Amino acid sequence: MEYSKLKTIIEGLLFMAGDEGLTVKQLADILQLDAAAAADIAGDLQQEMKRQGRGIQLSLVAGAYRLTTNPEHAEYFERMAYTPTRSSLSQAALETLSIVAYRQPITRVEIEEIRGVKCDRALQSLVSKDLIEEVGRAEAIGRPILYGTTKSFLDYFGLPGLDALPEPAAFDDDALDEQTQLLFEKLEGRQMTIDELPVSAANGEEP
Repeated sequence: MEYSKLKTIIEGLLFMAGDEGLTVKQLADILQLDAAAAADIAGDLQQEMKRQGRGIQLSLVAGAYRLTTNPEHAEYFERMAYTPTRSSLSQAALETLSIVAYRQPITRVEIEEIRGVKCDRALQSLVSKDLIEEVGRAEAIGRPILYGTTKSFLDYFGLPGLDALPEPAAFDDDALDEQTQLLFEKLEGRQMTIDELPVSAANGEEP
């Protein structure tokens, strides 16, 4: 297979892998190459993306390659995150937040098994709004990221702790909508926006 094609395949694989990324061993297994060859190709792709000043970069984080945004563009990403017209949480994000709140710590794959759909974008939105965060790594193949809620989450909903969450029904797919409604009934029918968060919560500061 052509070297250039292998690089584009790796880029696509990392896009699919999302925040968890892929280790050199995982890349080698998928591409049916030895680990050294897979690492060389990934390294070349990393340098190529950096050299071209691409908006997406390839980074090695916690032993896994993943696609990340270009740090030189950070100020623009911050503007996007705090733009009122883009700050409302989607229903997908609300459902994902509900699942994380009740089942934390939980991995992306476990969330997707409950919702039945991909949730990469919902997770990214919730992390950017400081409502969930990475709380560790699961003891499983690939060491997937574990997600949990933040102090800002508790501040916004006026909860003294997670034990004050509304009592859920049995957690299964059929109860998902009911569970989401239980958690967000405090919103009194309002759509949550980042602008509604307390200043201390939005900035990740102690009150």
